[in-house]
Amino acid sequence: MAARKPRILIRGGRVIDPANHLDAEVDVAVAAGRITGVGEAVPDDFKPELEIDARGLVVCPGLVELAAHLREPGHENKATIASETRAAAAGGITTLCCPPTTDPIIDTPAVVELIRQRAERAGHARVVTLGALTQGLAGEHLTEMAALKEAGCRGVSNAQSPILHTAVVRRAFEYAATFDLTVFIHPEEYWLANGGVAHEGAVATRLGLPGIPAAAETAAVARDLALIEHTGVRAHFCRLTHSRSVQMIARAQYDGVPVTADAAIPYLYFTELDIADFDSQFHVYPPLRTQRDREGLRAGLARGTLSALCSDHQPHEADAKLNPFPATEPGISGLDTLLPLALRLVEDKLLTLPEVIERLTAGPARILGLFEQGTGTLNPGAAADITLFDPEATWRIAPASLLSQGHNTPFMGWEVKGRVMHTLLGGRRVFER
Repeated sequence: MAARKPRILIRGGRVIDPANHLDAEVDVAVAAGRITGVGEAVPDDFKPELEIDARGLVVCPGLVELAAHLREPGHENKATIASETRAAAAGGITTLCCPPTTDPIIDTPAVVELIRQRAERAGHARVVTLGALTQGLAGEHLTEMAALKEAGCRGVSNAQSPILHTAVVRRAFEYAATFDLTVFIHPEEYWLANGGVAHEGAVATRLGLPGIPAAAETAAVARDLALIEHTGVRAHFCRLTHSRSVQMIARAQYDGVPVTADAAIPYLYFTELDIADFDSQFHVYPPLRTQRDREGLRAGLARGTLSALCSDHQPHEADAKLNPFPATEPGISGLDTLLPLALRLVEDKLLTLPEVIERLTAGPARILGLFEQGTGTLNPGAAADITLFDPEATWRIAPASLLSQGHNTPFMGWEVKGRVMHTLLGGRRVFER
């Protein structure tokens, strides 16, 4: 991270910076690791040591990934911080948020510091962390949230581990609000989910798979919204899957409740029908829902109710997906494919190109409280985290094209459009094709 940072001029690209309502073919100047000027603000006497010809490319803020399970520490057989941040750089992602699901769990400042040091040593991307809401994610005793915030955590979460007693949830929200921490919520009513592995419906019944009803999510959203209003905590709902949940979040936002929400890429393309062949690559948690739910998520994304897109990156070793469907580990590796699959939403005419970039940059940066520091923008003076991609380049997703240690993806074999050509991190080129 301490490598020399040259003066760089990015010349002639289509610069899209949604935070500043900029979409124009202009130059971008970088010096001392920070953005010096964009367009007419580039100093007349700027003398670059390196020029990047960006003609035909889109130049935008570095992408921000809300959910990247880096597996280190504790599960290095699946992936490491070095391998996954390298994949992130190749995917145009400059900031990743790691949930507290490491081993040991991120419930002490020591683990936060360990991850920070290893990410800095790798030097491919910035890694921020979410601290555990309860000790060991066990759902009983609250963590020392002040210490976790002081160590650098951008919020707190119990990930997908249940908190069975609602009174503990209330105390956790009150405690987080005290320290102005955002609570990241995976809404699920534990007893309704009941160990299911697929959406409760005709497909799961036909396949003989234990189902998770939609009410497991909507009941949890309703309960947590009530507690958010009661405690005043700021909250983010992670990876919604049900159209009714999106409607409830939209209503809460309209009423002024401080909540945000996101969508993960797989839920925008697949439904319960895709598990019909017992293909474990479609085993995700929460499960893929109905076509109506998929359309509800897409509509929520278009309206802005869902203000961020993420890959929900969960790399696995090959063996994790080889057992019968219910016995396989859920999750999809997604850092390498986040950008091109998001760009497909432009081809589908769901979002414009600036809107897609906004959902991948300023949107998640705001949720993580990083926007005010310049993350997700090309503001003069902000760290020069910049992604340059060719929006017309087509490529096929194949094992050889993925840098993540995990190759578990149902998108394998898809031909996609949009390829990252350069990634700058703090004014240092960390990826070049």
